[in-house]
Amino acid sequence: MEAAEAAAAAEAAAAVAADRADGATTGGASLLDRTAACCHGGAKMAVLAYSLGKREINQHFTIRNAKLISLVLVGVLLVFHTASRHYGGGDSCKWLLSRGRYLGEDVWQPYGCMMHKYKSNEAKNCLSSKRVAFIGDSRIRELFYSFVKIIDREQKEDGIKHKDISFKDETESSSVNVDFLWHPEVNYSMKERLMSWTREAQEKPDVVVLGSATWAIKLHGGSSEALQQYKFNLSAIAVYLENLAEHGEVYWVLQAPVNEEVLSESRKAITNQQVDLYNEAAEDVLKSSSGVKLLAATRQAAMDTITKSDDGLHLPEGTRNVGAMVLMNSLCNNILRPIDGSCCQSLSPPNFVQKLSACFFFGSVVLFLALHIFGHNRHRRPVPPDVESLEEKKPASAAVPLGPKAPFLAVCRMGIIMCYFYLCDRADVFMKEHKFYTHSTFFIPLIYIFVLGVFYSENTKEGKLLNREQTDEWKGWMQLVILIYHISGASAFIPVYMHVRVLVAAYLFQTGYGHFSFFWLKGDFGLHRVCQVLFRLNFLVVVLCVVMDRPYQFYYFVPLVTFWFVVIYATLAMWPQILQKKANNSRIWHLGILAKLLGLLVFICVFAFSQGLFERVFSVWPISKLFELNGNIHEWWFRWKLDRFAVIHGMLFAFIYLVLQKRQVLSEGKGEALLPAKLSNLLLFLSVVSFITYSVWASSCKTKTECNETHPYISVVQILAFILIRNIPGYARSIYSSFFAWFGKISLELFICQYHIWLAADTKGILVLIPGNPSLNIMVSTFIFVCVAHEISLITNDLAQVVIPKDGVALLKRLGAAGLFSLLVLFLSRSSQHTPGS
Repeated sequence: MEAAEAAAAAEAAAAVAADRADGATTGGASLLDRTAACCHGGAKMAVLAYSLGKREINQHFTIRNAKLISLVLVGVLLVFHTASRHYGGGDSCKWLLSRGRYLGEDVWQPYGCMMHKYKSNEAKNCLSSKRVAFIGDSRIRELFYSFVKIIDREQKEDGIKHKDISFKDETESSSVNVDFLWHPEVNYSMKERLMSWTREAQEKPDVVVLGSATWAIKLHGGSSEALQQYKFNLSAIAVYLENLAEHGEVYWVLQAPVNEEVLSESRKAITNQQVDLYNEAAEDVLKSSSGVKLLAATRQAAMDTITKSDDGLHLPEGTRNVGAMVLMNSLCNNILRPIDGSCCQSLSPPNFVQKLSACFFFGSVVLFLALHIFGHNRHRRPVPPDVESLEEKKPASAAVPLGPKAPFLAVCRMGIIMCYFYLCDRADVFMKEHKFYTHSTFFIPLIYIFVLGVFYSENTKEGKLLNREQTDEWKGWMQLVILIYHISGASAFIPVYMHVRVLVAAYLFQTGYGHFSFFWLKGDFGLHRVCQVLFRLNFLVVVLCVVMDRPYQFYYFVPLVTFWFVVIYATLAMWPQILQKKANNSRIWHLGILAKLLGLLVFICVFAFSQGLFERVFSVWPISKLFELNGNIHEWWFRWKLDRFAVIHGMLFAFIYLVLQKRQVLSEGKGEALLPAKLSNLLLFLSVVSFITYSVWASSCKTKTECNETHPYISVVQILAFILIRNIPGYARSIYSSFFAWFGKISLELFICQYHIWLAADTKGILVLIPGNPSLNIMVSTFIFVCVAHEISLITNDLAQVVIPKDGVALLKRLGAAGLFSLLVLFLSRSSQHTPGS
């Protein structure tokens, strides 16, 4: 019975595919008839519900509707965030000092912004020639030590208790002075110290951090009179704190809670109720002092960690470190401007090139409106959507050239999208948060998307190995895995990191496979084809380099695939050009192709084993401007070397496959096994074993550096294993996931767009559109992100028709103009060079 139902389900799936080809108007009736004829019981109902349910979803939720929804969402979110910052206190410094949560053990996330983890050299650079003073009790002393340890990790807590402690770090270029002054109570002694600083300008510290309460509670038994005296004394010193704040930074540290259960007998009077009363008194007095900042982050962090305190009063080291790092971010972010330290960092003004790009987009809007109002409108009848693919069906006349308004409309759409990019990652509009890796944040979304991928399974149009639907599917699921990997921060988990490295190598493998196959079969080495490919690869990145003020190498994958495309083209286009037609006449040409591949391999090895030569070649201006990042080409060297053999592996595989296909060695009919049964079973077994072996090896990796050395030599084994598992069985080769294939068609746009409108701070953090609800935020930001990536793909295709003409003379003229424009931009960027982060 089970076998009969399975056969019936397979026949029904074939019927569904046939109905899809017939069109939406007749598909429903024929589907019902065929399903009724071939299916029985549960199988019939399952297939019918699956197919009609999917069609019903797609009928109402087209990509056009999705983009309209995303546009409305962006507008609503812009209004919400602008209003909340204007009316609800949008100062990220206050967020940093007062609000936050733990993402994991000792990993603190301020509300709405990112906190940079400062290193010793950065702290010394920021605090150079400055004097910092900590005033207070033993809790402030511990905060002092945590602060000093950021500057000097070797510093020990060996100062004498209840005494002043000094720290000094002097180098040839800087001097940092940090002092702790023992004043456990807010009294006349503390007032005298502050008064002396207001009189003597030379001894005035640049930063003052103070706080006190627990000693007053302990000594006076938590009496109400002591609280009133505390408030009176605090009011008396507030005027001096305000005076110091005019010339520096002043922080009052609110008291953290205590663990009453483990307090010693002498400290039993220090209750959380008393601590709260003293904090309220401090806030009440100091709220009128605009220059004094209240540091409440340590108190909030301690609410989750005070139970780990040894004596119930002094905070665990991790909590103290949170307070010290919050202070360092408040002091230094606006000075050093780290890209992953968005708290307390003012906006950078746009440079000249960014202003020029804004003018260009605005000018395009004006020209489009002028053409729309005064020109002849050429309307196109609306095209019905294809409910299966969510796309518009292309009319028979799809190749008709675009009208005069179309390029300007495309540029206008691109301008609106770039405005969204700028608001997300260069303007102080939306919030940003840190990534934090847990196994659940990576693997649960992974399972979810693969369930969706299976749900949207379709029959392929052809049964060839690595057919178009299958390669789109392959790119799609790999891209989705990489996106989840990036947003979850999974690079911190080495086994996942190594598997994702194989996916990147597989992309480059496909680059070699696809371009070799095209040139081998088509023989089209014309300039038009080359420019088309280069334009589609680089258009979005070039625009982002200008608008977001980022170097070309920042979007490392595009320079990588562009470089390898040029290398593939040069290898195959150079004399003698060997094509399949020529090789069919004489097999000696096969040796010619192998000789070219061998020459390419030698070229790769020479560069790979001579870093000095590599750096000299790519450090020549203006080539260096394409491959430099932070003033050097080390990142380009790392990326190139890591997957240096992937492209040539793809080219060699394409050559072997196409030769075998021509000789009819492979069985590529639908449902047929690719190879004889025994060989198929052996290769499948070896492929599964290689997958398991690689996973075990990746799990045993101790460092990324160690595993990266081995990766270039073994990644091809995993890629070939996947190809064999996916293509040897006929049934596996005959189906594909339209869900993954849809994403595969926009995989490049997805990879690039994620940098600024899904992630944030140039991939260091996560964009927050919906604060306070991480799950909903991911869903909303992902929805908008995917719609934007799809729209950019359409814009790129539209502009490619206009920018890259088929006429050779016109193309050469445009290439010359583009070259001059590029040189102009390079000179302008050199004269107004600005980096938005360190």
